[in-house]
Amino acid sequence: MMNEAQKKAVRERLSRIEGQVRGIQKMVEEDRYCMDILAQTRSVVAALRATEDRIMENHLQTCVVDAIRSDDASDQKQKLDEVMSVLTQFRKHG
Repeated sequence: MMNEAQKKAVRERLSRIEGQVRGIQKMVEEDRYCMDILAQTRSVVAALRATEDRIMENHLQTCVVDAIRSDDASDQKQKLDEVMSVLTQFRKHG
């Protein structure tokens, strides 16, 4: 679970991303140069990836560490399977 400071940081990042997306929408409506729009979309993708990294880091440091420290083999396997599933998705879409 994320603590309040982590939640706040993620919310702030997502708000900035939301603003970037609104800016891209405006650029499209204004018929701006396609390469300029693409540069902005790449920026949004990079910001989303950075947000994913922060959330994954938190998950590893909290939920996964807690599972590994526990005596619950089922929970340990579940958490590791989740991480492997996400890593596989990142490789496919990265």
